[in-house]
Amino acid sequence: MPCVSFLLVGTCLLVLGPAVWGAPSQCPAQCHCHGDLQHVICDNVGLKKIPQVSEATRLLNLQRNNLGSLPTGSFASSKGLISLHMQHCQLHEIGGQAFKGLKKLIYLYLSNNEITSIKPGAFEDLTELTYLYLDGNRISDLPKGIFSPMINLFILQLNDNKLRDIKPGTFAGAKDLRWLHMSGNEMNSLQPGSLDDVENLAILHLDRNRLSTYPGLAMSKLRVVEELSLAKNPLRSIPDNAFQSFGRYMEKLNLDGMGLEKFSDAAFNGVTAIKSLHLDNNKLKSLPNSLEFTTITNLTLSNNPWSCTCMLAPLRKWMDSSRQRPDALCSSPSSQRGKQIRDSSAFSSCKVKTKRAKKGTRH
Repeated sequence: MPCVSFLLVGTCLLVLGPAVWGAPSQCPAQCHCHGDLQHVICDNVGLKKIPQVSEATRLLNLQRNNLGSLPTGSFASSKGLISLHMQHCQLHEIGGQAFKGLKKLIYLYLSNNEITSIKPGAFEDLTELTYLYLDGNRISDLPKGIFSPMINLFILQLNDNKLRDIKPGTFAGAKDLRWLHMSGNEMNSLQPGSLDDVENLAILHLDRNRLSTYPGLAMSKLRVVEELSLAKNPLRSIPDNAFQSFGRYMEKLNLDGMGLEKFSDAAFNGVTAIKSLHLDNNKLKSLPNSLEFTTITNLTLSNNPWSCTCMLAPLRKWMDSSRQRPDALCSSPSSQRGKQIRDSSAFSSCKVKTKRAKKGTRH
């Protein structure tokens, strides 16, 4: 993910803060310690349990050890931690109050484990946590309010788990969450109200799930989404006003590889800032009148059975005035089959109404 290098730089800056004096000064066996125990590195050293570290420790790296589970109070002596790395540790369960006492923790990496269960209260005390990585696990259910202590949570990675549903109240308390990644799960739907607690989301990734209907009710309270990905879900249609609640902020929309057959005519009502739109590998024949092309700078359209009639005249007009002329072949009428939309003569007699910019458009 593009933010990872930035986060690691941020981690390094944070962990070089002042040490807590008077704490134990011994480096755990098998580990490497730096900066007066501020960095404790125990990467791939055969650990079976959590080592005891000094309260001076700011970064603890436990990657690639066989830890199995995190019971209650696993980090009781590590109250100074800011960054905790436990990727590839064969973790299968996070116990209640597993991180109790880590009131300064900002970065928590639990990616690529075998976690199936997160007990209620597991994240108690993590009031400063800002970045939580739970991707690449086997989580099928999230208890209601599991993230409620995390009032500063900004990025949550839940990609590539076994999530089947998100219930109302799951994200209660995480009101400042901005990036929510839930790609590659098994969700058939999102319950109405399931995202009401995170109305300030800017990035929402739901691609590679099993959504067969557009989750409009679940997303109705979202106000400032800038990037939405629904790619590779078996969605056949997009309804009217699908993006209206956040349309003046949405700049990037991924709808590729869905088998998408149509947009309702008012699907793009309120969408005034879109720059990047991906519609390739679907079953689209036309585009709705509500889609405005004036702000688009990146558009993909290939592998759709486009009907080259005047319904696509606004698209052709945009192509004629844009530096970008994406691949898009006509499938019908028969006289135009196989021709690029950008080269087709089917639009020569079409009239396109010029749309005036709406007041309040976000630039």
